[in-house]
Amino acid sequence: MSGVVVHGLVLLAIAGCAAAVWRGRAVAQVLAVGPEPELDVAALADLLVAAVAAGSSVPGALGAVGQAAGGEDGRALVRAGAGLARGAGWHTAWAGRPERLAPLERALADAWHTGAAPVPVLRHVATRARRERREAATQAAARLGVRLVLPLGLCLLPSFALLGIVPLVLSLGAGLLGEQ
Repeated sequence: MSGVVVHGLVLLAIAGCAAAVWRGRAVAQVLAVGPEPELDVAALADLLVAAVAAGSSVPGALGAVGQAAGGEDGRALVRAGAGLARGAGWHTAWAGRPERLAPLERALADAWHTGAAPVPVLRHVATRARRERREAATQAAARLGVRLVLPLGLCLLPSFALLGIVPLVLSLGAGLLGEQ
């Protein structure tokens, strides 16, 4: 009997070690340093609104928000702000920017060329970006629901048949056979 206990303890120790190794890998994956997280266009627009509303110029706001945002988008904003501050043309300053920053460039272009207030246009850009993100999430959720129907049906129907219908048929069959 003690041999069975020893074998059980050995198996338990092996399982514990395997669980510790697996958990350690999972923690390492969570803590692994990845690429810098990028802010979405709505957040960048909100930060630009705050900077301009606080009295910063467009080049100053681009530089400050770019430094705060970091990543590829932040570097592009810093380059654009520095280029505008040096006197570069609008398109030259924004050259090489990521495509996702195009709404910010268009929103600030009117303010730069005509002297119009950029805050209302930036707020509109932020609102539109949030609405598009919400619509994309809604569509993705709808697609997920459609894609889950077949796997759930393949899992639930056999289990329903085996756990619900088969025992009922067996009990009815046994009842009918037992009465004869």
